[in-house]
Amino acid sequence: MSALRSHRLTSLLGIALGVALGICFLTGLVSHFLQHPPAGITWPSRPAGFYRFTQGLHVITGLASVPLLGAKLWSVYPRLFQWPPIRSVAHAAERVSVAVLVAAALFQVVGGILNVSRWYAPMPFFFTAAHYWVGWLAVGALLVHIGVQLPIVRAALARPEPEPGPDGLTRRGLLGAVATAAGLITVVTAGQTVRPLSGLALLAPRRPDIGPQGLPVNNTAENAGVRTTALDPSYRLTITGPQRQVNLDLTALNALDQHTADLPIACVEGWSASASWSGVRLRDLVTLVGADPDRSTVVVESLEAAGRYRTSTVATPHVRDPLTLVALRLNGETLHPDHGYPARLIAPNRPGVQQTKWLGSITVREES
Repeated sequence: MSALRSHRLTSLLGIALGVALGICFLTGLVSHFLQHPPAGITWPSRPAGFYRFTQGLHVITGLASVPLLGAKLWSVYPRLFQWPPIRSVAHAAERVSVAVLVAAALFQVVGGILNVSRWYAPMPFFFTAAHYWVGWLAVGALLVHIGVQLPIVRAALARPEPEPGPDGLTRRGLLGAVATAAGLITVVTAGQTVRPLSGLALLAPRRPDIGPQGLPVNNTAENAGVRTTALDPSYRLTITGPQRQVNLDLTALNALDQHTADLPIACVEGWSASASWSGVRLRDLVTLVGADPDRSTVVVESLEAAGRYRTSTVATPHVRDPLTLVALRLNGETLHPDHGYPARLIAPNRPGVQQTKWLGSITVREES
């Protein structure tokens, strides 16, 4: 057994890992509830970059936890095989919580890395749902583990243990190495969210400046099966409201008042990129069909024939926000088909999967 292992080392690593996992869990909840708001709750549309910040932080802390988790497991694994395996009720609770915690943490970290890398073949399940529920399992096991281990942690931190002999790596050096590894992982991946660091994003699978019109895409028009429909000259955007229905071609859409908004696309995979979008305010289209944007929700539907995100609900705070657009242009140019031509939704503080592309219809529901 290595002389570097100690209760104090394990406690310090556990605290660092607990903070990282806690931040990761809380920011993951933000992402989940933005996409699936509880009944009666709507999220504000401002600040416009809030989701960009929280999801970037979610992915960064998740990746930074990899060396922390590895070091923590290394520091405790000899104790996992001590005999007898169960010595008391409290010890049994600890062993079960540790087993669940280790399994859940490894599932979350490995699954998160696969998702960031967009490699879904090893995951024969819907990633986001599994990630959400296993996250709760991990946090529950973590709280039980903390409750059982808290007296040991307090004692270990209150009485610093002497370092092992002067030869080789010390505990302080080990902690420094783990912190350095976590920091390096952060720096070489944060560039997919933090533009000044983009040149250092060696491990980031997505560069925020690479893609059609200088912006990444996750799903192309060809893959979505909409290229022919989107480029059809007979395209019409159908807007249905409480008083009337209108069908607008691109000429009619471009004849309406045009507005420009600088907004980010922020993906659940952690990358984000800002751009200048131009088009028609959603609130103006809601007014066009006789509804009040201050009392309306909107359902937007893509030209896609199938897919989990072909429809999306836009809550009242986003409907009435002047930054929410049915975008027709990106950075001054007509939308590229892969960015949602002929028209797409773009709104502040909204996950990228809900910035619906290739809009085919808009349904307005006015609250009484």
